[in-house]
Amino acid sequence: MSTSPLVLTLDIGSSSTRALLFDAEARALDGLAEQRPTHMTTTPDGGVVLDAGAVVEVVAETLDALLGRAGTQAQAVAAVACDTLVGNVLGVAADGTPLTPVYTYADTRNALDAQTLRHELGPDGASAAHDRTGCLIHTSYLPARFRWLARCEPETFGKVARWVSLGEYLYFRLFGVWRVSYSVAAWSGLLNRRELAWDAEWLARLPVQADQLSPLGDLDSPCCGLRAPWARRWPMLAQIPWLLPVGDGAAANIGSGCSAPERIALTMGTTGAMRAVIDPSLAQVPAGLWLYRVDAGRGLLGGATTEGGNLYAWLREMLRLPEAATLEAELAGRPPAAHGLTFLPFVAGERAPGWREDARAAITGLSLHTQPVDVVQAGLEAIAYRFALIYQRIKPHLPEDHSLIASGGGLLNSPAWLQIMADVLGAPLHTLAEREGTSRGLALLALEHLGVVEQAGQIATALGKTYLPDAARHAVQQEALARQVALYDRLLNG
Repeated sequence: MSTSPLVLTLDIGSSSTRALLFDAEARALDGLAEQRPTHMTTTPDGGVVLDAGAVVEVVAETLDALLGRAGTQAQAVAAVACDTLVGNVLGVAADGTPLTPVYTYADTRNALDAQTLRHELGPDGASAAHDRTGCLIHTSYLPARFRWLARCEPETFGKVARWVSLGEYLYFRLFGVWRVSYSVAAWSGLLNRRELAWDAEWLARLPVQADQLSPLGDLDSPCCGLRAPWARRWPMLAQIPWLLPVGDGAAANIGSGCSAPERIALTMGTTGAMRAVIDPSLAQVPAGLWLYRVDAGRGLLGGATTEGGNLYAWLREMLRLPEAATLEAELAGRPPAAHGLTFLPFVAGERAPGWREDARAAITGLSLHTQPVDVVQAGLEAIAYRFALIYQRIKPHLPEDHSLIASGGGLLNSPAWLQIMADVLGAPLHTLAEREGTSRGLALLALEHLGVVEQAGQIATALGKTYLPDAARHAVQQEALARQVALYDRLLNG
């Protein structure tokens, strides 16, 4: 039996929008979930964009379908919580009309501008910016994005009255106000993490003014009072609180039960990430990692990789591999790193911990004896090594007695890969059994806001199988990790 109040969640991602209903114990209601696709547009020069108006239409259609299916149960909805893909921006006119597409974190056309900014600031200046904002200089973040837009689209750039994220644009359409959460702002590279204000030093260096960015707010200051067209369309949602959108990674951490430093979330879908919720007043952001926000009182320390399930899928497409079950069995029975290969898995460039946009995949040690399954095993191990480097940098900031929680279809669908990851990290790896982790995180944040729970961690998170590391395998994998680091240094730092 579901318990009231209910929470409606909106998960707006790069490929789809999902709307679900959760009860007061953060349980998804059976049969009350709707999903509609969204479509990113790519260009040969590295562009990856979304159409803001089209996304709003998809959100509206998804809500229509969910509320229609919910019937009278929709009257019990007490709050709406939303997350979006983050690291995105679009320019709008004074009346809110979009003048640009939504430039996503995956758009790399500003690579030259990121390199130029690093050169301008030098190592000390780049390090200082990293510590102020929790973000490195990279194509994913707004400093390099604004430099590129001003350089390559000067006419359009000059017409923009305000620069906003996708979530801000959606809420402007719904409520007629511009607001941005600390969570979303933290993913921009422009939020001063100590002052919780737009970073004055970056703005002095960029062709953007503070009044072109939205006022900042937190999850305890939601929007309420839908504009007339939407209020007529969804009367049951018109006067309830809509929490400001948060970053999808923040919601995923909370939903996987990783809402305190005792638990680290290891997520692997198309790409990967490792994150821990910590005190945001960390004295110094570790080199190569970011420090985002869940909200004003909770930081999110970690690193993301461009490689994950995408590399596994690419290997399966490129190589003549057996069916999945046969491949899994063969991988599970192989000794660690015995193939003689060293693999840099950067088929889509590198993010944490080296943040090299120019990094590309490389394999050494190939011979006439090398088999396709050797390459697959080396690729999965290679990704685990990148996570090990991130883990090494997070670990000093966590309690000694902490747990690793694995989620995401890219990893959970491969028991062999889970065992590789546990062996490489040298720590037990607990699998997440909760459905809809990101949306569940939104529900928990809303339940906190409503006062149903004081802290998200009060509601237990269901876990599945635990993969225990093997000490002998861990020792072998540590040697292989050292070989990967040495290859990285020769090719990228030599």
